[in-house]
Amino acid sequence: MMKRILRQVVLAITMIVIAVSCSDKEEYVEPTLDVTPNNIAGCWRLDSWSGGAISEGSYVYIDFVRADKTYTLYQNIDSQYKRIITGRFFIYTDAEQGAIIRGNYDYGNGDWAHRYIVTDLTEERMVWTALDNKDDVSVYVRATLPEDLE
Repeated sequence: MMKRILRQVVLAITMIVIAVSCSDKEEYVEPTLDVTPNNIAGCWRLDSWSGGAISEGSYVYIDFVRADKTYTLYQNIDSQYKRIITGRFFIYTDAEQGAIIRGNYDYGNGDWAHRYIVTDLTEERMVWTALDNKDDVSVYVRATLPEDLE
C-alpha cells in the first residue's frame, strides 16, 4: 500500500515538473551590440520613419564603411530620381543619452540636420531617435544594396 502511494506521488510530481517546464517558454531576445563603427558597418535600409512605413517605391539605404568612417546614402525620398550622397560619420557616447551618431556631407554641404541617439542595435536592426525631436524615430534593418542602385 505504501509503495502504491509513493508511486502515485512520484508520478504526480513528475507530471507537474513536465507541465511547468513546457509552459515556461523562454522568448529569444537578440543581444544588443555596442554602437561602434565596427558594429554598424555595412548596408542598412530605412524600414520605418516616425512610426510609419516608407511609402511604396521610396527607399533609403545607407552603407557605412568602418575603416575610414564614411558613408554612402542612396535615397529617393525627396526626389523621384535616385540620389547618392556621401560623407563622414562620427559616433560618440554621452553619459546621459548614450551612443550618438552625427555626420556631415561631402563637398562642403554641411552637417546632418540632426544628431541621433542609436539604440537597440543588433546584428539585424537599429533605432535612431533625433536628439532634438523624440518623435523623429528611424528604424533601420540590415540589407543588401540592390544592384540597380550601385
